[in-house]
Amino acid sequence: MSICFDSERWTAVRENYGAWWDHRLDRPLIELAVPNRDPGRPCPAAPLLSQATCADLSIPVEDLVDRFDWELSRYTFYADSYPIVNMHTFGPGVAAAFCGAILDNSIGAVWFHPTHPDIPIEDLHLEYEADNKWLNRIKEFCAAAMQRWNGNVLVSMTDLGGNLDILQTFLPGERLLMELYDNPAEVKRLLSEEHELWHRFYGEINSILQPVNPGYSDWSTIYSATPSYILQCDFSYMIGPAMFEEFALPEIAATTKRLDHTIYHLDGVGQLPHLDMLLALPELDGVQWVFGDGSPGATEWPEVRRRIADSGKLAQTYGSLEDLEAIIKQAGRAGGIHHRAGIDGATPDDEIRRRLAKFGVHS
Repeated sequence: MSICFDSERWTAVRENYGAWWDHRLDRPLIELAVPNRDPGRPCPAAPLLSQATCADLSIPVEDLVDRFDWELSRYTFYADSYPIVNMHTFGPGVAAAFCGAILDNSIGAVWFHPTHPDIPIEDLHLEYEADNKWLNRIKEFCAAAMQRWNGNVLVSMTDLGGNLDILQTFLPGERLLMELYDNPAEVKRLLSEEHELWHRFYGEINSILQPVNPGYSDWSTIYSATPSYILQCDFSYMIGPAMFEEFALPEIAATTKRLDHTIYHLDGVGQLPHLDMLLALPELDGVQWVFGDGSPGATEWPEVRRRIADSGKLAQTYGSLEDLEAIIKQAGRAGGIHHRAGIDGATPDDEIRRRLAKFGVHS
């Protein structure tokens, strides 16, 4: 059995997401993919590409693509979901590895470490490595995926990471925090070098994906017909608004001008003091609010939902379909929301469609 998606569904995805980005969709986008189909063939021997398996470069990329094909064949793509390979599989902030950092997945999740953790900041330079094995591996995978699926499956941009987050790999521990005080000019130099490298990586990977890839996405899985990305600065949890404005915001603003669509990944209560500055960025399209482990649940943030909605920005949310009902009430709108929903795989098809119809979804 093949992947359950066709050109008519892709046309609907492009139209609905296009209307959402343009603030013309009066219902929420709902991403709901359910593993309730028989793939019709045995599971391939190759492991599923993940952070736990990404460092094994002996596996042919064609075998990794075939395993993804089997996985995607298990799913029914309801509402606004679509077949996607989420390339967060090489770890968050893999641009650091593209610049020479060590990629370590020995514990099953990827972490990045500097090769020279004690290098003086004035001697640190982030440079392009043409023979970088991680960048080339991702390019090889993307090329094999484009050949296999011929535009019926979207391969997302790999998780390049946020500017200060990547830099913290090379200035680990408290070093980057101290350098903000001691050597602000050197930090800004490195951020400028990194900004240009980030966009070079983005462009080079997209040159492999396009024009076959049916659109653009990233680890957030929000679809766009034109270049897009979810921006972040998890490091900003540890700094106040003044430092965020000086060191983080300029690069974020610059990238919103270089890409057609951008969402900001607002991760945790420590980033809430920066929210108003982000909402004031004219080219930033929206905010993904992640409240974090140990914090109140998805339905417990009415003030944050309302601030984002009142600013006119789009929002990405997570949780059950019941959570979405509460979020809509809190935000005071149904449009402008992209919701990644989960549901029990044993839920009958007619029940899933009945519950989606409550939100104006009829597919």
